[in-house]
Amino acid sequence: MTLISEDEKVKSAERLPLPGLAAIGLYLFLLAGVIVFGVASRYYPPLLLLFTFFFITAGAGLLLLFRWAWAMALGAVTLLSAYNLWIFFSQHQPPALVQGLLNLVFFLYMVRTEVRSKLR
Repeated sequence: MTLISEDEKVKSAERLPLPGLAAIGLYLFLLAGVIVFGVASRYYPPLLLLFTFFFITAGAGLLLLFRWAWAMALGAVTLLSAYNLWIFFSQHQPPALVQGLLNLVFFLYMVRTEVRSKLR
């Protein structure tokens, strides 16, 4: 049985993503899955599969704490928030308001300095 020193515990804790970043990464994976399912059932046009690639890339990069993935995910949640809030105000669909506010919360979480300092 080996004993783990305090330094090794701190180093392993530094490599773990923040729980919020992990949740946002999984949210991007979920959005990618919804788009793939929508394209497969011919509800969405096949061109939306490009977004799937970017969502999966940004989600995987967030889990690995890459700064470029943070920028991709920040852009994604910003644009999704604006799009969903526009849908709510133009078509008065309450689910769009919920998703728009959720994306806004993700945006506000990701711009915190402690989140940015954790990335490499």
